[in-house]
Amino acid sequence: MWGSLSVVREQSVTSEGASHAREEPDRETSDENVPLLSDLEANHQTYHTNGDSRPEAVGKRSARGAVKDFTVRIARESAPVAKDALRSIPAAILGTLLNILDGVSYGMIIFPATGVFEHLGGVGVSMFFVSAIVSQLIYSAGASGFAGANGSMMIEVVPFFHLIANGIAEEIGEENPRAVMATTMVAFAFSSILTGLTFFLLGALRLGTLIGFFPRHILVGCIGGVGVFLVITGLTVSTRMSDDDFSLSLETFKYLVLNVGNLVLWLPAFGLAVLLRFITHKWDHQLIFPIYFCIIPAVFYIVVAAARINLGDLREAGWLFDNGTSREPWWYFYTLFDFGAMNWGAFWSVMPTQLALLFFNILHPPLNVPALAVSLNHDANTDKELVAHGYSNLLAGLIGTVPNYLVYVNTLLFYRVGGDTRVSGFMLAGATTLLLLVGTGPIAFIPVMVVGALIFVLGIDLVKEALWDTRHRVSRMEYITIISIMIVMTVWDFVTGVLFGIIVSCFFFVVQSSQRQSIRALYSGDSVVSTVRRPGAHRAYLRDVSKQTTVMRLQGFLFFGTITHVEDAIRALLDEPAWQRTPIRFLVLDLALVAGVDMSAAEAFVRVQRLLASKRVVLVLCGFQVDSGVGRALSNVGLFEMAGVELFETFSGAIEWTENTYLRAWFTTQKTEVLPVTLPGRQDDAIPFYGSVIDSPRRAALVGAGWRTIARDHSPPDDLPAPEPFNTLVRAFSPYEQIDQETFAPLIPYLKRMSVPESTVIWEQDQPPDGLYIVESGILRATYNFADPTPPMIETMVPGTIAGELSTLSGLERNATCVVERSAVLWKLSNENLARLEQEQPELARVFTRLILKVAKLDYDMLITALATRQ
Repeated sequence: MWGSLSVVREQSVTSEGASHAREEPDRETSDENVPLLSDLEANHQTYHTNGDSRPEAVGKRSARGAVKDFTVRIARESAPVAKDALRSIPAAILGTLLNILDGVSYGMIIFPATGVFEHLGGVGVSMFFVSAIVSQLIYSAGASGFAGANGSMMIEVVPFFHLIANGIAEEIGEENPRAVMATTMVAFAFSSILTGLTFFLLGALRLGTLIGFFPRHILVGCIGGVGVFLVITGLTVSTRMSDDDFSLSLETFKYLVLNVGNLVLWLPAFGLAVLLRFITHKWDHQLIFPIYFCIIPAVFYIVVAAARINLGDLREAGWLFDNGTSREPWWYFYTLFDFGAMNWGAFWSVMPTQLALLFFNILHPPLNVPALAVSLNHDANTDKELVAHGYSNLLAGLIGTVPNYLVYVNTLLFYRVGGDTRVSGFMLAGATTLLLLVGTGPIAFIPVMVVGALIFVLGIDLVKEALWDTRHRVSRMEYITIISIMIVMTVWDFVTGVLFGIIVSCFFFVVQSSQRQSIRALYSGDSVVSTVRRPGAHRAYLRDVSKQTTVMRLQGFLFFGTITHVEDAIRALLDEPAWQRTPIRFLVLDLALVAGVDMSAAEAFVRVQRLLASKRVVLVLCGFQVDSGVGRALSNVGLFEMAGVELFETFSGAIEWTENTYLRAWFTTQKTEVLPVTLPGRQDDAIPFYGSVIDSPRRAALVGAGWRTIARDHSPPDDLPAPEPFNTLVRAFSPYEQIDQETFAPLIPYLKRMSVPESTVIWEQDQPPDGLYIVESGILRATYNFADPTPPMIETMVPGTIAGELSTLSGLERNATCVVERSAVLWKLSNENLARLEQEQPELARVFTRLILKVAKLDYDMLITALATRQ
């Protein structure tokens, strides 16, 4: 029940569903290799001794001793099974109750309620239970990776079954009911066989993931159409109206609304469905639904007893099901198979509907299985689940019943009350078998409003999921497509609606696949830098550790067709061979050239993030604003709220943040700092990765690079205290040459110390130079303005760097505007003092100028690299 709801509902990773499961031991020895999903499948211990530590005597044992040992061994091995069975009793009770509710409500409407199919509600219930038992046994026997998987009939096949049954009846004619029933039963069983073969082939050929990329909005429209059908079915079941008589006309409106007798029959059921939705909206508990539908018949019979109303009168008035639906034993539907009376022409005439039914069926497991895996924190294999569905449907078809599948919601509720073992699954299958053997006699005493309310609940849910819940999650064109499919299915039929959805899907694919390749560029972080001037030692460190950053720049419109290539490229980065060569710390996705993201692509990013999280890789998104189309699409699927996701509007800002994180990681590993470090941009208190330095290869690489680079940026020895600006000179020039105090002491009188407040303009672009500046503390920001339409570029200068050196040495005008971003202390070498230094200390001036040119050359290279990689 409710299995299709998982198709359109966003799923979030919760630990609630896994609270009763035993995880496998962590096989990873590295702090870096934490698995994404835990395996919840029960892992029972087995015992091979009787606990006696004494060695067993060698020799022949008596028959009595052998029997005793065998008995003890059986008892010990059965103890865990008994324990699991005892713990699974609540889950078995809940699962059985859900099967009762599903069987009564949906089994009753497998066949149309008119013509030769009248009074076959009990037959449909028996077929429902047989299909549920078959699937439950196969899943519990190990075919499914979910130990507590719940199998049941595919309730979405009901509208297609009505089309098949009515089509066969129309082709043969109701004057030959035997041939109609025989052909219909074979057609229903054939749909199971066809579905099972398709599932098996998809799983065996490992094509399950491909189906997952089918456009979601097309399937949502089909689900919405099924919801409308169920609402209509609720009206017809409650009022005993023929499906053929229902139409979107004034006569139907008068029959249902203006006829007081009919209004009284369907309105209570509809009201009960709406009331349940209000209750579950305010209180969210898995037992509310079954308890609610147990209370309704209890209250109904209390009222009947108090009023002393005759049950026969109620049955005649339409409040109870007619006895004709419940006289036969459970195996009665086998008597309806008569291959001698088969009409093969009518059988093949409904084949288009069979194919439409098949198309609709195969879309569910590849979507439900990953959603269930996320909800249960379980690592599922979609291909294995498809093979399991193949077995269960093939067997169901061979024994003459209807298609089945793993039900998302039932399984989730089953797990939450302790049904996380295969023992619990077998217990549920046994309880359902008892229900089947009891027969369909009790159906005659079930109030019609209970069944009508159940059908209304599901119909309302599906319509709500299709129209209301997706209004902010899909684009306008996708939303129009959803509504169009629902209208086509309601006005015409389901086959036409499915075909319409396929055509729309192909249209989107043809148009959007004409876009360029989605991946514009893919390269390592050591080939790209931010526009931040840093001390030479910091640059050397970042050049080494930035190999752990991978940059992927995307372009065009990302949709269900193009996102596959992006996802595969990211998975390739995390595959074991590539990971062993180059493990990554940050994956930077630049979306500046992305025109839009559809729902399938947005959900693919969620899958990618879960994969990255398993490797402790931080996903850095940049190049868009949160309120843009791209930002809204990613926000609608909850990507921004996931742990390990960072957002930046610009690519430079993202790279700057990763560099700052690498530097902060190094300094936090040191017990003491020789010199304080000032970092520009966003200030984060926490580093987005943790773990032991010894056990983590990536963190060990950071530390090793730090000792090779930053640790060599020596400050003056403690026994030789030196005043500023010598410490700043050491920081700026020591990576290039040895800076000793005696050589550079004569330079200090030529430097002027300046304390500059925030927002002060040091110089403006195109002004003549007045000198160069060495940054002791604070941060400067230079803005390079280019000719339109080229956007400006921002460069940041941190302590230990030089500003304005090239224009000062060349005597040319400034090429940028420089402003104090954070209150700074600067050491200025003016033009006049530079000229005086060259005259009074020519050798020192030559050495100092050579050092400045070395620094300027690297600063210029970094700026050119940042410009080249900006787009």
